[in-house]
Amino acid sequence: MVDWSDSGVVALTGRPDGPVLMPPGRAATHARELISVLASATGTPIGLDGARLLGERAALTGLRRGGAVSAGRHCRLLRTTDGWAAVSCARPGDPDLIGALVGVNLDGADPWPALTRWAREHPGTELGHRAELLGLAAGPVRTRAGSTVPGLPGTSDLRPPAATPWPGMTARPVAGLLVVDFSALWAGPLCAHLLGLAGARVVKVETPHRPDGARRGNPEFYALLHHGHESVVLDPGEPGGRRALAALVDAADIVIESSRPRALAGFGLDAARAVARGTSWLSITAAGRSSHRVGFGDDIAAAAGLLAHDIGTNTPVFVGDAIADPLTGITAAALAASAPADGSGVLWDLSMTDVVTATLTDEPAVHLRRHGEQWIADTEAGPVPVADPTPRAPAGPAPESGADTAGVLGSLRIPVP
Repeated sequence: MVDWSDSGVVALTGRPDGPVLMPPGRAATHARELISVLASATGTPIGLDGARLLGERAALTGLRRGGAVSAGRHCRLLRTTDGWAAVSCARPGDPDLIGALVGVNLDGADPWPALTRWAREHPGTELGHRAELLGLAAGPVRTRAGSTVPGLPGTSDLRPPAATPWPGMTARPVAGLLVVDFSALWAGPLCAHLLGLAGARVVKVETPHRPDGARRGNPEFYALLHHGHESVVLDPGEPGGRRALAALVDAADIVIESSRPRALAGFGLDAARAVARGTSWLSITAAGRSSHRVGFGDDIAAAAGLLAHDIGTNTPVFVGDAIADPLTGITAAALAASAPADGSGVLWDLSMTDVVTATLTDEPAVHLRRHGEQWIADTEAGPVPVADPTPRAPAGPAPESGADTAGVLGSLRIPVP
């Protein structure tokens, strides 16, 4: 609970007009352990506190706790006939998808009243099923812990430093390795950022028609995660672009992606083929490569069961800010710093849902009290003050989209389309 108190997440958890709340589980401790494992595996002092990474976007963007509305204000917890569900409405087309889910033509109206009424008359499983068919980020809230992260030991067994971070794996330095990053938003880019801090060469790849949506967000946060990386833009709709994309993947030591498998397969890229050549392929999805579910950090964490409960009403509230994203990004980076002992490649099928679920425990909640203007957690180690989210300043600007296309391709002897 000391780790939670230090992380800044507690200050982001609870109703805006109510007390802060201690989250369940050990995600903050897990994040600290994984950064230590990453530093040990790579032989590079990362110089970051994994727990504080969980709240740093909120610190940079000024987000505040919203109770049953996420800190970013794009996700809500809604009551269903059998419990609760988490629904995100973050993309421009999401209101139309909500209208299709409830069977109403909203015609530009606020989608939340109609969805709130519909949810109260239907079970969460039906909402989740319809959302998955439509590609809407939503799902029923779990009431207890489920599965674990494939390839990882149980969180209670994970202790740094580790000469072999995972069974059957060996630690490896990533300095000088080529990371090709197809991911977007937060989880994948954070993984790439951490690998870059450990000395990897990171090349971010976007398409001209679908750049990283985070470019439209807070510029400081985007620069924080992307400074020092190289930006390549290629069009998979053109033969030359497809050939260049394939050649980039052929050259990569590590590939990061955060879309459903069919997306890159549609570009002619084959994860299994890359892994057979020795590549570490990090696939980050809402619920695993075999699932069609779409999800973002808030709805995934809530649906997995990482929620606090309001004192008095016992209604659920969001924990932190899109916490499944940074938790998954840190996990992915630690996995990338290991490799099979025989030098072969590996496909890490990272379900964000499972990453969150693996941190949940049945430990009782810790009491929080107010002392003047400060919230205090009474832990076994004594009273611990609750910290606000801590920002990090970007080391410099992020590259403009496509600024390094010719330079990167030329350095790898790939013809420029």
